[in-house]
Amino acid sequence: MGKDETKILSPRESAKLIAEHSEDVKIHTEGVDKIAKHMYKCAKNNSYNLKSWRTEHELNPQNQDEAALDWIFVADTLNFSWSDDESHKYCIKYNGKEYTGYWSWCAALNRALKNGINITDANFYAEITEKKLAEILKSDSDIPIPLLEERVAVLREAGKVLLEKYDGKFSNCVKACNKSAQTLLQSVVRDFPSYRDEVDFQGQPVSFYKRAQILVADIWACFEGKDYGEFHDIDTITMFADYRIPQALYHFGAFSYSDKLMEYLKEVGG
Repeated sequence: MGKDETKILSPRESAKLIAEHSEDVKIHTEGVDKIAKHMYKCAKNNSYNLKSWRTEHELNPQNQDEAALDWIFVADTLNFSWSDDESHKYCIKYNGKEYTGYWSWCAALNRALKNGINITDANFYAEITEKKLAEILKSDSDIPIPLLEERVAVLREAGKVLLEKYDGKFSNCVKACNKSAQTLLQSVVRDFPSYRDEVDFQGQPVSFYKRAQILVADIWACFEGKDYGEFHDIDTITMFADYRIPQALYHFGAFSYSDKLMEYLKEVGG
């Protein structure tokens, strides 16, 4: 196959290349058709739409303003590495409910804001200490927040970049993209190293850009394709590599695993 040693392939290009050379995953067009029809049905009967991003979960920002944009950036910046162990999970109790996984982080974020902590202000988190973040993310279970040290480093880095390049406001980063989802994606990946998930595949640099694509999609959904969320090329953003996605695709028969890979997945999945 031809290789471009200098260009990092986009997530879409990367997926195409990897799928064409995969040895352990086989795509089935009939399964793809099946899930496409299911998604079309959901869209047609309006069971899920852009408004659902806010209405389906109480922890997401309910307003469409710059504060919501700041919330989304901080939430997605630390959206990584949540335990899947059902019996041992980081947990946050907020407004009478218990949250785990990604939503526990959102609950902790909202709890901090409710308590007057400016956790979404770049001036604040650019200098945040491990002790302070530990206080903000204090668990309501006996399991502490995973990777605290790494989260502090990522948050400080993001805050410093905003202060140095965007006058401390993520909105300036969004405005600079001129309503292009791809331009925003590339700006985030370029300027915020923690969003830069890339790897070498058979000599060719490829990308996933999971959180960067989630960030763009969250902005689009929160603002319902308007104002900060207006992107003329939102259709270029791919489905991000959430660990639940392969489970759904496998369920619908969109692909199958080799025996070797299936055995490995069963082994690591318990």
